[in-house]
Amino acid sequence: MKKSALIILCLFSQIIFSQKLETEVLLKDKISIRALQLYDGKVWYSGTDSKFGYVSLKDTADQKQIKLSPENLQFRTLAQTKDSFYTINIGSPAKWFTVQKNSLKVSLNTTDSTKTAFFDAFIFDPAKDRGIAISDPNEDGSGKNLIFTNLNKRTSQTNFPKYFPGEAHFAASNSNIAMKGNWVWVATGGSKARIFKFNWGSPFNWKAIETPFIQGTSSQGIYSIDFYDDKFGIAVGGDYTKQAANINNIATTHDGGETWQIQASGKNAGYKTCVKIRPKSKGKDIIAVGDQNIEFSSDYGKTWTKISDEKGLYVCEWLDKNTLIFAGKDRIVKMTLR
Repeated sequence: MKKSALIILCLFSQIIFSQKLETEVLLKDKISIRALQLYDGKVWYSGTDSKFGYVSLKDTADQKQIKLSPENLQFRTLAQTKDSFYTINIGSPAKWFTVQKNSLKVSLNTTDSTKTAFFDAFIFDPAKDRGIAISDPNEDGSGKNLIFTNLNKRTSQTNFPKYFPGEAHFAASNSNIAMKGNWVWVATGGSKARIFKFNWGSPFNWKAIETPFIQGTSSQGIYSIDFYDDKFGIAVGGDYTKQAANINNIATTHDGGETWQIQASGKNAGYKTCVKIRPKSKGKDIIAVGDQNIEFSSDYGKTWTKISDEKGLYVCEWLDKNTLIFAGKDRIVKMTLR
C-alpha cells in the first residue's frame, strides 16, 4: 500500500472511532475493579474492600453487592465455572472464596498465610472444570501457583519454571493468563518479562520463553495477554510509573508463544493493563485499555488508534463483536463501536 493511502486509511479509522464510540455507565460506586466476568446477562465483579456483586446489562437498577469478608480485603481476581464464582485476595494471608451462582452463598475454601502469597489472576475453563490461579513466587524463586483439574486442587510443583530475582506477575486486570484449547500461557514482569507455557495434557511441565518486551525494573513488563487461537496472541504492558512511555510495550506471536515480535514501539499511547481480541475477527481487531486511554488495532496489533481518553479504566471484556465492558476506578461502563 502506498504511504499516502495508508495515511488516509489511518485518519479515516480515527474519525470513525472518535465519532461512533457510544458509552453508558452501568455502575458507580466507591470501588476499584480489576476483575470482571460476564454471566446471565450481568456483569459480575470483585474489587476493593471485600466487595463482590453484579449489575444487569438490561436494567442497571437490577444490581446487588455483598461483602465477601468482614475484613477489607482487596480482590483483583475473579473466575467462574458453571455453578460458582471464585476469587482470591491479593496479599497475605490469601483467602480463596467460592460464591454460589444460584444463591450468592459465600464460603471460604482455604487460607494461604505464607509471606509471599500474592495472587494476581485466576481463570477457569468452565467447559472442562480446569483452571489456574497465579501467585507471585516463593522467596526461593519457586512457583506457588495453583492448578485445578475437575475442581481438585493440585499442589505439585514439578517442572514449574524457576523465577529470576525480581520477576513476578502483575495484578492489573486478571488477564496475565490466557487459555485456548489445551494450551495455557502466563505472563511475567519485573526483572524479566517472560511467557510460561503448558498443555493440560501435562499441566505441571511448564516451558519458560524469553521475550523482547520492556523489562528490568519492578514496574516494567507484560501486564496482560490474550490469544485468538493456539497460534496468534498478543501481550501488552509497559511501565506503570512512566505511563506515557511506549517503547517495547506491545508484542505479538504467530507460533503459539514460542517467539514474540515487538509491535508499534514508540507509536502507541503507552502503558496498558488489559488487552482483548475481538470475537470472530481472526485476531485482526484488538482493544487495549490503560489508566489513561483506550486504543484499537485493526491489523493484528501492528498499528494503533486511540479511540478514547477515558481515564481510570483497568479491565475490559467483549460482550459481543461490537460491545465492550470496561471497569476500573469507581465504575463499570459499556461501550459500543458503531
